[in-house]
Order: sequence, then structure tokens, then C-alpha cells
Amino acid sequence: MNNNEILLEVRGLTKHFPLKSNFWRRVIGHVRAVDGVDLFVRRGETLGLVGESGCGKTTLGRCILRAIEPTAGEVLYHLQGRQPVDFRSLSGDQLRQMRPFMQMVFQDPFSALDPRMTVYDIISEPLRANPGRVMTTIVERVKELMTVVGLNPQYMERYPHAFSTGQRQRISVARALATSPEFIVCDEPVSALDVSVRSQILNLLLELQDRYQVGYLFISHDLSVIHHISHRVAVMYVGKIVETASAVELFQSPKHPYTEVLLHAIPRPDPRSKRIRLYLSGELPNPANPPSGCYFHPRCGYAQEVCARQTPALSELSPLHHVACHFAAELNLNGVAM
Repeated sequence: MNNNEILLEVRGLTKHFPLKSNFWRRVIGHVRAVDGVDLFVRRGETLGLVGESGCGKTTLGRCILRAIEPTAGEVLYHLQGRQPVDFRSLSGDQLRQMRPFMQMVFQDPFSALDPRMTVYDIISEPLRANPGRVMTTIVERVKELMTVVGLNPQYMERYPHAFSTGQRQRISVARALATSPEFIVCDEPVSALDVSVRSQILNLLLELQDRYQVGYLFISHDLSVIHHISHRVAVMYVGKIVETASAVELFQSPKHPYTEVLLHAIPRPDPRSKRIRLYLSGELPNPANPPSGCYFHPRCGYAQEVCARQTPALSELSPLHHVACHFAAELNLNGVAM
């Protein structure tokens, strides 16, 4: 991995969904699904994105790819040897030319694959839409991709229902790789799989990253998976990034109270092991009406008066370790051993 070459940079990305009244359909508020997110992914790096369900992880991934149109912000894609391109400012032919560089692997392989299309049709569809990305014949490229992801090319005329869940996800990965992308959003790609199959798909993603130097934004709620596959981790809470650090540093020495609670929720395989259990009070705040100041302060055991008044900025605590907490430098939080 090239530690100095940034592939993707997100600045102030925001997505607000309008809330409308029942009768007059007037806009009466907004759901702040993604609220001013800053992050970056290096070439050949995996950035893990974690947080509670409903915090905006999937919406962020789709906004980056413009599967959902963001409300504000920049998505800068760094092409090799060229000036960064703001993905949000593109339209028409310019947008179509950039789409092959950024792909997505969806969470549910059942709904992500068209049951009326054969495997050949599914994998070759991106190639037919982007003929300039095909270096060989389409048939040869499909055979190559199926071999790369561990599928027999003889099955290319079969339909998705003839495959297991893990094999369907391999088809999804092959489709994402068809145009030789440099960046892939993996939206909980193993959450629908059996435990034994999860490791196979994770190892496949790691092998492909090593081979093609592709960058991943890996979205998951499973911190054990995040620790296994990620170089760096970003923690999200109610649409905001509250902490980013290397995977090793974040697990061993978290600096945000929310990260500490997430880490201590990881199940341990040994039922005899003893540890301090941390619990969050209350519910996840309503993104249409979030708390003042720090969004986490109503549930935080370390909150003080300033937390309710002032929103903490995501500031650098140490190299590559950024935290959005007023007392990050003072707190002595407990990590976990993995």
C-alpha cells in the first residue's frame, strides 16, 4: 500500500432528506442522514466504517458514488497523474466516463442480482455499458472474472437461483470488478452470509486488493470483521464522523466515549472471560431533531456542560488519529485486545 497516495477525498459531504407535512406536503424539516463528513481513502487501502444501525453509513457510501445525490460537499477522486476530479460536479458524459472507476458491492446478494439475467449477462452488463474498459472480448473477460472470484466459468449461463448465497456474493464482486475500478464501496457484504462463508469472501476481498491495489470503503456493524480487514477505521454517529484512526490504535486506545462503548460490545468467544460491561443509556437521537452541541452528550458518561453548548470539531489528536470530543486528550478510555 502506498501510504502517501490519496485515492478518494470527501469534504463536508451532507445529505438532508426533506420532511413534508401530510396534507399540504410542505417541507417542515430535514433528516440529517449525513451531516458534514470528512474522510479519505488511500490507494490500496481499506477504510472501515462502523456505527449503530441508522447512523447513515449506507447513505454515506451511496452519496459518495452518487447513487443518492448529496445535498452539499465535495467528493474528490484523485486520478493517477492528473488533477483531482470533483465527482459531485460532473454530469452527462463526464459522469459516465468516471463511473467505471468507482463501484459497489451490495449487502444482500439475493436482491442485488436480477433473477431474470444469467451470470454472463450480470457480469458483462458493466462491460457493455463501458466498452472502452474492455481489453479483450467480453466473453473472455467474464471467464477471467469468474475464475478470479473462485467460480467455474462453465456456469456463466446459469441464473442466480442456481447458486448459494456465498456464490451469489462472488458474482456481485465479479460484477464490481468488471470495469477494473480503483475504488469499491462494500456495504456490509458479509452480513447476510454464514460464518464459514464470511471468511471466504473477506479473504477474497483481501486477495483482490493485493492483486489490483483497489481501495475499499468497508461498511459494517461487525467490529471483528472491521478489525480483520481494515487498515484504518472511521466511527460514525448520527451522520457525523466522531473518530478515525488506524485499526490497531483505535481498538487498543480509543479516544471517543462512543467508540469505547462499541468496542466493549464485541462478543467474546470464551464465556469464562470477565470484563467490565459498558452500557449506553437512552436511544439513538432522531436525525431530524438532533441534540444541541455534541450529538452524543445525552448518552455520554463523561459529558460536561460545554458538551451541550458547543459542537466539537474533528481535530487531530495524534498523526492520523482524529477525534470529535472536547475532552479526548484528558479521557483515559479502555480498548480491547483482538
